[in-house]
Amino acid sequence: MIAALTDKEVEILRLLASGHTVKSIAVQLGRSEASINERLREARRKAHVGSSRELARLLAAQKNWDENIDLHSGPPQGDTAARAPDLGPARSKGPIIMLLALPAAAALFAATGNFGQDGGNPPAALTEAASHSPLAGTWSLDVNRIPEAERPAKVTIAFQPAPGGKWRTHVEITRPDGSIQVADSIAAADGVTVPVTGTMDFIDSAVLRQPEPGTLVMTLGKDGKPVSTRVYTVSKDRKGMTETIIWAAQGLPKLETTYFNRVG
Repeated sequence: MIAALTDKEVEILRLLASGHTVKSIAVQLGRSEASINERLREARRKAHVGSSRELARLLAAQKNWDENIDLHSGPPQGDTAARAPDLGPARSKGPIIMLLALPAAAALFAATGNFGQDGGNPPAALTEAASHSPLAGTWSLDVNRIPEAERPAKVTIAFQPAPGGKWRTHVEITRPDGSIQVADSIAAADGVTVPVTGTMDFIDSAVLRQPEPGTLVMTLGKDGKPVSTRVYTVSKDRKGMTETIIWAAQGLPKLETTYFNRVG
């Protein structure tokens, strides 16, 4: 678990999350590359995570959760379409992973505003980043990797750049019985709470941050309380995207990951 990591291991992982390589970390800390790699191996062993960069992203997401998340002022204002019936207590984390992937945006992770407060007009850099973001396009969930009992028929997420450096996001989930749920939002990666509209009753708000162009940190909320923090990472070839989930009510549970393929 991450709580077992030493201060030095955490320092190396935070440098890795900020874009450093093993070589540049070694230079900055005055250590050998072999020493840095050994500490990364030990950190992966303690956290039961196979990839150093995945562990670094998880650590960055946890830091963002601890320092920036504040949904206690209540849900955002805005019109919300009629909700679909609740799936009931039997709903597991698996379907929620698939249903809650909503807005995406582009910005720097070092935000200055408080979560849920008006961050002002987004800088021009946000608009430029959004127009070139690897996240832009339509993504389809690889349902074959989902346990059969929790598997939907189809899930798609479409990210489209919107004015002001924001993203317009449309999500469609086709359930096994053929019924369809949708969700829509418009948000910038500036830490400002935005409403989520549509027919999903699991969430009503979203907040975005982005530490790097191909990685998005998203916090989803319901009734003024955080539900989960999710880290979306686009592959180097821009054809795939992973989603790593941290659940608010469980501290730091075992990592859960789903996979999306670009279809547009």
